[in-house]
Amino acid sequence: MACMKLLGSKSEAFHRDGQTWRCTSGLQSDVAVEVGEMLFHLHKFPLLSRSALLEKLIGELTSADGSTCLLQLTHLPGGAKAFELVAKFCYGVKIELTSMNVVSLRCAAEYLQMNEEYGDGNLIAQTEAFLIEVFGSWTDTINALETCEEVLPHAEELHIVSRCINSLAMKACADPKLFNWPAAGCNEAGRATGTVLWNGICTSTKPQPLSDDWWYEDVSFLSLPLYKRLIQAVEAGGMRPENVAGALVFYAKKYVPQMNRQSSFKNLNSGSTISVPSEADQRTLLEEIVELLPNQKGVVHTRFLLMLLHTAMVLQSSPSCRENLERRIGLQLDQAALEDLLIPNMGYSMETMYDMDCFSRILGHFMSMEQASASASPCIVEESQIMDGTHSLASITMVANLVDAYLADVAPDVNVKLPKFQSLAAAVPDYARPISDGIYRAIDIYLKVIVFCIPSVKLQRVVSSLYANYMSIMIRHILGSQTQKESKYAD
Repeated sequence: MACMKLLGSKSEAFHRDGQTWRCTSGLQSDVAVEVGEMLFHLHKFPLLSRSALLEKLIGELTSADGSTCLLQLTHLPGGAKAFELVAKFCYGVKIELTSMNVVSLRCAAEYLQMNEEYGDGNLIAQTEAFLIEVFGSWTDTINALETCEEVLPHAEELHIVSRCINSLAMKACADPKLFNWPAAGCNEAGRATGTVLWNGICTSTKPQPLSDDWWYEDVSFLSLPLYKRLIQAVEAGGMRPENVAGALVFYAKKYVPQMNRQSSFKNLNSGSTISVPSEADQRTLLEEIVELLPNQKGVVHTRFLLMLLHTAMVLQSSPSCRENLERRIGLQLDQAALEDLLIPNMGYSMETMYDMDCFSRILGHFMSMEQASASASPCIVEESQIMDGTHSLASITMVANLVDAYLADVAPDVNVKLPKFQSLAAAVPDYARPISDGIYRAIDIYLKVIVFCIPSVKLQRVVSSLYANYMSIMIRHILGSQTQKESKYAD
């Protein structure tokens, strides 16, 4: 961690007694400064000689009888901790600036108007110079940005927050092979072997190459508002969408425990001091992350998008959030796995076990994209070409197989209505099923469930005897011309 010692001519000249600080100079205190619950018994001259605000307040409150005046600094940035260092600075006592205290001190110095008119090398100039040094280090900049939360309005006004974010974004976007970022720390988790840290410079005999995700964990400790601004900054800096998406996935998995259905909240946070966010906070965070995800197709794994969608349903996220996710999933539905698409029904009616309406909307997005693509580059697809494999239909064929497998999984549900089953089966075009075994199997399961749900055993036998004819009619009704393809289920 970077540090700067502000040299003074005096050693420690203060001592604390409970909620009171006193100067041990031997002279009687003539001014008391109240900051929060802490009271500082000090002297007028060291304070007014360094601060325009304190000079003004002391002048206004000093009485003719020479009694001790009381100053109340209710709104001082950084509170009592910051003022303790300010007082020591005014008295010429040695203090140390670090990335953990420089932001509050810089804001306190600005608030107290400690500029160069009140002495060369005053606190504003000293803290500003050290901030520039902090911005040269990845780790120190993160520390400084985190402490901005404590004095946020003042840090924003002095542009400290934006400078921290711009510094981090520049380092995250830079090629680590060229610029050797992170500049200090070279990974607090030990990415380099034989690393020796001397005078803030990281050296290593055998440096390990940094992967694209080297910065994900370091910045994940930022609050959502600051993290959001950092993500927007790295996007503006030209970072690849895949890396932006990777950082957001990391952040979501860390702060939305609902996403991991196999782990309890306790297990997800074992060994961590971070408290589990409430469901309302998780909902807000999830909605923000969905908005921040890059729009490019394929930059986020379909499985993760489906995890987000399921979690959004559990947390009752906004309709726009769920629609956004359904659209994203639909655009890359051919990359989905069946088990991820079997989303439990969470609607009010819960007629079916799985949310078939959700799947239907996702499929609709995919088919809309396919139709738009076909319109942009029209072509005539001959069935002989499809069967010979001379025409590339990998994407839509994969989706057709997914639809057939999905229908086979939901077919045993007695609450699945024929119109809903039929609309899904017929949603993909004829040419998408070079072989129709999948859809025949799904229809076979569906019809058998209907037959055996009939309460009368005698009636079951009658219906079963007519089953083959009924299935043939049903297939024609659902698929039309697709029944002409050969299948073992068509016999």
